[in-house]
Amino acid sequence: MHSTRTRQFRRLFVLSALVSLTGCGSREQGRAGAEPADRRESLTTPAATPIHLDRTAYAERLRAMWLGECLANWTGLRTEGVRITRPFFTDDDWGKPLGRDGARIDFVFLDPWQADDDTDIEYVYLHLMTEARSVHLSPGQIRDGWRAHVNDFIWVSNRRARDLMERGVLPPETSDPSKNPDALQIDAQLTTEIFGALAPGMPDLALRIADLPIRTTARDHAAHAAQFYVLLFSLAATVDPEKPRCEEIVRIVREARPYIPDTSKAADVIDFVLAAYLASSDKGDWESTRDAIAQRYQDEALLHGLLYRGFTESAINLATGLLALLFGEGNFARTVQIGTLSGWDSDNGTATMGALVALLGGLPELRAAFPDERLSDRYRIHRTRPTLPDRLPDDPDAEDTFTDITRRMVDLVDLAVKEGGGEVMPNGWKIR
Repeated sequence: MHSTRTRQFRRLFVLSALVSLTGCGSREQGRAGAEPADRRESLTTPAATPIHLDRTAYAERLRAMWLGECLANWTGLRTEGVRITRPFFTDDDWGKPLGRDGARIDFVFLDPWQADDDTDIEYVYLHLMTEARSVHLSPGQIRDGWRAHVNDFIWVSNRRARDLMERGVLPPETSDPSKNPDALQIDAQLTTEIFGALAPGMPDLALRIADLPIRTTARDHAAHAAQFYVLLFSLAATVDPEKPRCEEIVRIVREARPYIPDTSKAADVIDFVLAAYLASSDKGDWESTRDAIAQRYQDEALLHGLLYRGFTESAINLATGLLALLFGEGNFARTVQIGTLSGWDSDNGTATMGALVALLGGLPELRAAFPDERLSDRYRIHRTRPTLPDRLPDDPDAEDTFTDITRRMVDLVDLAVKEGGGEVMPNGWKIR
């Protein structure tokens, strides 16, 4: 039974929601873990109807994406690896000093925002693409870029891939399981979402440009999980702001799912979490689905023909990321709170889904969610990647701004739209 504090907390989020949540998930019911009745019945082809994107408006959404990702990342870090087995966190634990080293579990605001592995490798990829004036990176460009800029603050599969590069191994061989035993870990899920945002409304192109960066560190279902995230970021451009946000999130999840092989463990995760969300009669009770995730993918994994590989593995963190996205229902603060409390490698899925929801809602929603906070535009990449250019030489504490990061991304969107057969116009893009 949930406490009075929990009920009050949830009511606060409902009252402060920035989008309509009426009727979400009510059209289909089923047991947790069941295959959705027909996941393809609502599919549309994004290219069937041209999408018109305003350049200035999308730039502001990209800026919100970076800001939201940093806010979610540093909030999620409060609980990273703290609860990887039962008992897990619940809504009652928000605001309590139960995080790492006794930190209070709450939203974290920084000025400037500090680089971390949820943003800094994507930043490196942006730098490499900007220098090459191309959205495609070759094996040699990725290797040289990593050798020049990705040396510290890297772990698990990223660390293995970097060590292999030093021995002359090029991507995608850096994720060959015979050379990289960590290729089924989470790494690619937190380093490649940017490619989806660079190909708005063009999911096939997004997958093509993300393919080699994903396979730099991931194989099999871990690669599929990263592809799924890339697809969501690309399909974000198709979300109709006039429709309930939660319904549109379910739609893009369904549109992304058929790209993932049915035999993949990632497909099993997506189907399980989506079915659990749709079946839930209380969308405030995300904890029950989290506990079902723990049972299926950790406690009883072998009974289902699966294998739990530790708290940084791809699958269980894909599950918690999707959990936060669906039960957050398009509300940034609620999405980040659920992700932070969900367990396991809790900063990563939280950062990704915080970025996605911020990309959907833009800066006005972020500001409305935190009206008393000054949301910094500055970014300190040199915390983890000190060999990258300092674009703010007069600022001793930061090297870049989200505004300028966004400007460079928009230039690359021009290239992607042209490659995708769309039209680049002074005020925006027509995407076919």
